[in-house]
Amino acid sequence: MAAPFWARDLLGYVVGTVLVLLACIPLERQMGSRKFCVAAVVTQVAGILAAAGFWEATRALTGNWARAMSGTFILGPSVFICGTAMAATASMGPLWRRRIRLGLFGLLILLALYNGGFADLARLGAGAAGALLGPVLLGRRPRLVRPVSSRHEGRVLVALLVAVSAVGPVVAGLAPHAVGPLSVLRFLFTDIRPVDAQALQEICAVPAQHRDCEAAHLQLRAGAGAIFMAIVPSFLLLLLSEGLRRGRRFAWAGVLVVQAGLSLLALVTLVGVLQAAGPDTVAGELVDASQPGHSTQPLALVVPLLLPVMIFGVLLACRTLFPVTAPPGTYSRLALQVLGLAGVLGLIYVGAGLVLAAEFTPVPALADLVADAPDRFLPLGFTADVPPAFFPEGTLAVLLYEGVGIVFWAVTGVLVLKSFVRPTHPRHPEDQDKAVAILTSQEGSSISWMTTWAGNTYWFSRTGQSFIAYRVIAGIALTAGGPVGPKNLTPAVVNEFYGYCRSNGWTPCFYSVAPEVRAAAAGLGWDSVQVAQETVLPLDSLSFKGKRFQDVRTALNNAAKAGIHAEWVRYPTAGLSIQTQILAISEEWVADRKLPEMGFTLGGLDELNDPEVRCLLAIDAHQQVHAVTSWLPVYRNGRIVGWTLDFMRRRSAGFRPAVEFLIASAAMSLKDEGCDFISLSGAPLARVAQAPPQDETPARLPATAGLDRLLDLLGSALEPVYGFRSLLAFKSKFHPLYVPLFMVYPDSAALPGIANALTRAYLPELSLGEGFRLLRSILSKRTRTVARAGRRLE
Repeated sequence: MAAPFWARDLLGYVVGTVLVLLACIPLERQMGSRKFCVAAVVTQVAGILAAAGFWEATRALTGNWARAMSGTFILGPSVFICGTAMAATASMGPLWRRRIRLGLFGLLILLALYNGGFADLARLGAGAAGALLGPVLLGRRPRLVRPVSSRHEGRVLVALLVAVSAVGPVVAGLAPHAVGPLSVLRFLFTDIRPVDAQALQEICAVPAQHRDCEAAHLQLRAGAGAIFMAIVPSFLLLLLSEGLRRGRRFAWAGVLVVQAGLSLLALVTLVGVLQAAGPDTVAGELVDASQPGHSTQPLALVVPLLLPVMIFGVLLACRTLFPVTAPPGTYSRLALQVLGLAGVLGLIYVGAGLVLAAEFTPVPALADLVADAPDRFLPLGFTADVPPAFFPEGTLAVLLYEGVGIVFWAVTGVLVLKSFVRPTHPRHPEDQDKAVAILTSQEGSSISWMTTWAGNTYWFSRTGQSFIAYRVIAGIALTAGGPVGPKNLTPAVVNEFYGYCRSNGWTPCFYSVAPEVRAAAAGLGWDSVQVAQETVLPLDSLSFKGKRFQDVRTALNNAAKAGIHAEWVRYPTAGLSIQTQILAISEEWVADRKLPEMGFTLGGLDELNDPEVRCLLAIDAHQQVHAVTSWLPVYRNGRIVGWTLDFMRRRSAGFRPAVEFLIASAAMSLKDEGCDFISLSGAPLARVAQAPPQDETPARLPATAGLDRLLDLLGSALEPVYGFRSLLAFKSKFHPLYVPLFMVYPDSAALPGIANALTRAYLPELSLGEGFRLLRSILSKRTRTVARAGRRLE
């Protein structure tokens, strides 16, 4: 218990005091003095007990790692600081709670697995105890649930895993006494090997080993340049992890290749160690005496060397998170640039080496420099076992000898990063260009701009005047809205697309279409069901006057009093501060949900990154963004006649009626610009209580009526998670016109397949466990409905 108050030396006391001042004071303000003290005491004790218990329980299996920890002790406040920091996250918002926990746990796990000291295990144990204790201090039960992440945050998590796997071996290579179970991986990544002075003397005393003596001297004098060349594999993985964060397919493939190579190298290393040990060696006695603290018994080797295999499997499982491709020719040009750079630097090395030949020992000839040039570009681990033909003595020679490789990899890194930030092109850019040309010159629905989103394929009519955006999922051709083109051609286009689908063996399903498309499909004998209710605000006579707009006027007035104004921006050209705040608001919204972020006709951050999409922000005098809405253009005969609301999220601790303020501000601003209407978009699986009939369609068939009831049940079950009905009720305060949106399909027998396609379109990342949880929610809702009906009959 007294360990937090002691340190090894004066520097330890200074560092500990600074940590307490920087961390403990904000944590006490966050938690309160009493809860902070309880958390500090409990996590300190729990951390030490957890480390001691782990050591006692696993020392028979972890070889020299357990023996290396047995003689260590821990001093300083770092253990309880980690524990109280984790406990304090329980009172934070879901986004920052997740970020702090992931970041701190990632650091603690990295230190425990690679450095592996007793203090590292104690800090990890204290952090775990704090994460469990935090909810208890707030009067809640700790819950272990799978976190829900957006596509963007899923990419960040995979990139973080790859980055940790790259940095960890460097930490183990640079730490003087790293004994963690994964510290052996430094020999796969870095090959940073300390040169002992006595061993150097013994090697150089044998004339026959003069080459080894020269190599040891070279490594002994290795400076920052040699260290950089030693960690080139980690450097490459860090570069590729940035590509993973951006969703780049090239980065995913690159990391996959690197991890596959490391897995193969790990297997070869393990087989080599076991063969060198001999068939009669007892596993528990197989120890590498040259590396203190590193057991080479099979278990101690298999566990760390399985890490590349595990990351390889994670990348395969998450491949759908990385669909972003660079423009055609990007990586062929990159390959030519890298080869050209290597050629130029190779010529410089040979030419300058001839000029500085006197500064090398022995003096190299032209053939020696040419033969040595490829080695200058290789990581140190690939050349450490090869005795050098010559080595540099003078300062200029050392700069040339080490600098060529550094310049090559630094420039290559910049070129790779530039390829990650280049704007992406769709899979078939000519099809999208043609579709956008039709969309902007003809006429579509209020959601037609969604046809430009990723994941859609384009079908064009024979006349070339119309197109349909669709995606094929398990044999269902699911459209994003109705046909785009002249309205008088709608029946013919629907019939033509039906024939196209039949010829490919697909079942078409027009989703979220207007009544005129429903009428055209009804002429073919198709069935339909209402799936959403669109809310439209005509702008020609709009004025937020009268009692019924009291809530809207209150939002506008309160925003003015709070110094909040509305500002139009385009996300791709917005400043970094604005983009960062929008990202934080979005991730906070997603983190607070029980199921993943939906897609298909519901846009996210990826769809925001479009120069044609406008964003309206609620910003205060301090340039803090309180809420964000995005608006999609609606074209008719070459001009924008309206805008459709898509992305709509608010900061949890910000101005509460910010979204009402933004919608009202957008309506007034777009009215001044001459637009005809704004659409507040459709609310899926929700409808007003009494929607007026929109056509002369006969009464619903019993099967369709049953499907209506099923959709109502599904909407009710999803209400606590996504709030579609609450969203429709929220939009009603603007007193819009209600337009039903339908799903039309040729055969009711295809409804199970259509339901599966819709689920996979809206929730492509839905896990099996989340699917069962959703089904259980629907069934429990159904049971309660039946029970209430039974009580009414009684």
